[in-house]
Amino acid sequence: QVQLVESGGGLVQAGDSLRLSCAASGRAFSAYGMGWFRQAPGKEREFVAAVAFTGGNTYYADSVKGRFTISGDNVKNTVALQMNWLKPEDTAIYYCAAVVTWESHGLGYADEYDYWGQGTQVTVSS
Repeated sequence: QVQLVESGGGLVQAGDSLRLSCAASGRAFSAYGMGWFRQAPGKEREFVAAVAFTGGNTYYADSVKGRFTISGDNVKNTVALQMNWLKPEDTAIYYCAAVVTWESHGLGYADEYDYWGQGTQVTVSS
């Protein structure tokens, strides 16, 4: 069994920075890529950022481009999300996820991911 555990969430003010981390444990696996999604109260889960371990390409939602940076380690199966210039609308539970079996949905789609963490709360006050 695989577990993904997020850390680094918290309460910050608008304009501040946070760094989220996600580490895998349990059964060894080889990930195609890893990503971050978020879900705000009353809203659906949405894509934030992803990294493809083959090639190293990164992908971002338009709402976070230029402010967030994703990085990953395909040996350790870890992924981090550096979030700068945080806004109140970034408030959400952030989930990391890993793709093991590529199903061609794309890294921007939750259906592509096989494993999910429990989430970490990020709250940005104005």
